[in-house]
Amino acid sequence: MIRIIANDGIDQSAKEHLESLGYEVDTNHYEIEELKAELTKTQVLIVRSATKIRKELIDIAKDAGALKLIIRGGVGIDNIDHEYAESVGIPVRNTPNSSCMSVAEITIGHMFAIARNIFISNVTMRNGEWNKKQYKGIELNGKTLGLIGFGRIGKEVAKRAYALGMNIQYYQRRGKAEGFDNYSYVDLDILLSTSDFISVHVPFNKGQKPLIGEVEMEKMKDGVFIVNTARGNVVDEDALVVMLDKGKITAAALDVFKEEPLKNEKIMNHIKISLTPHIGASTKEAQNRIGKEIIELIENFKF
Repeated sequence: MIRIIANDGIDQSAKEHLESLGYEVDTNHYEIEELKAELTKTQVLIVRSATKIRKELIDIAKDAGALKLIIRGGVGIDNIDHEYAESVGIPVRNTPNSSCMSVAEITIGHMFAIARNIFISNVTMRNGEWNKKQYKGIELNGKTLGLIGFGRIGKEVAKRAYALGMNIQYYQRRGKAEGFDNYSYVDLDILLSTSDFISVHVPFNKGQKPLIGEVEMEKMKDGVFIVNTARGNVVDEDALVVMLDKGKITAAALDVFKEEPLKNEKIMNHIKISLTPHIGASTKEAQNRIGKEIIELIENFKF
């Protein structure tokens, strides 16, 4: 029997479906030392963002010879040394279509939260404060949204923001996207200097420097709002705090962080940052779609 470990959990319906097909599905969470032993008798490893699959773990799985497939339930695969895994004969797959709408919606939610001071007023009112005059916000309608990265998620964000009356411009390394003429393709410097809101939707490769650092922030329009629901390392957290304190950036919204769970107290306690604990894909619908994609990947894989 083929054994599957879903180390960060899996949708219950997907688990039941896989079991009905004759697979053994283990949804226990194993810490890395425990996982090393489990992988010697496991053919498929499924992870979300919590479990980090690095070279040492891959070497143990390779030497044991049991592991045939690694699946990342979600879009990004930067928590897996995927190039190394592929080089030693262990394929890595992900579920790129599953969480696009969920991440797009939380991005829009964060934009509302920082534009209208929802995130901070929810805190201060619980402290007995009534800061009505201090929380004058701005409307999204008529503002320019700059999207850095224009893949599946970026396109879903653009669609929703456009419906809200925002002007959409985007930058991606691949250049202009065909079929999106109602949005403007611009170079990165123009996007940084002319956007009222900037939302990041790019992957982060291990070892690279943040795409949005102090230099990039200095180029931004005064009073800009920043949203990051992609990867924590894409935006330099230290530079972000400096620019928020200077007033260069009005507010920021973060769902992802350099270190997770979040331990950076300057980020955690900053009154100009809206925070969520990496829940961009955490909807019932997204988890169901992830489960369906995982089932398809396993069913079509030749063991």
